[in-house]
Amino acid sequence: MSRSTDWVPSLWMETFEELLDDDNELDYGDQWNLNFNYSQTDEVTPEERKRGWKVYCHSSGFGHFLCTSCSKSWSSARVTLLFRYRLRGEKGSVIMRPFGQACRSCNDTSFKRPGFANEEVENTLLRLFAKIRKNCYGEDDDDHGGNPGNRSDNRKPHEKALCQACSQGICSQSNCPEDDD
Repeated sequence: MSRSTDWVPSLWMETFEELLDDDNELDYGDQWNLNFNYSQTDEVTPEERKRGWKVYCHSSGFGHFLCTSCSKSWSSARVTLLFRYRLRGEKGSVIMRPFGQACRSCNDTSFKRPGFANEEVENTLLRLFAKIRKNCYGEDDDDHGGNPGNRSDNRKPHEKALCQACSQGICSQSNCPEDDD
């Protein structure tokens, strides 16, 4: 399993397409697409809700980071990913935002975006698809994708001051909404 510290949107888009095409994860005949918005929040306005938007916040992602200032790298089992999704007619849209972390070792307070292993991307998207099937197609939520596993990083304390999602009140360690059915 590769441990990329680079944020690679194409990995997410390609895996999304593969799961749709090869594995028929959303086999309802609708067209789905994935885009990115690096400033979206977890709040859905009443107008957005009327237009069908829902939010899924995945806060147990396992990602890898690299500080561009001091070259320190680290892993975290608490990477927050925010997904907005909706189905209108026969077109489904997913908008994703990864939240970063700041480096503990240097004074660079900018948030670095996480890199992910292929397996982590696939498992996260399978959980997202389970939410979409539940909220857009009325299926039971079978928690597809399972448990992220036993990772040593799960025992490390969460450093809220270094977490971009915490700074915006979205992190699971504060009060991230799991889903807004």
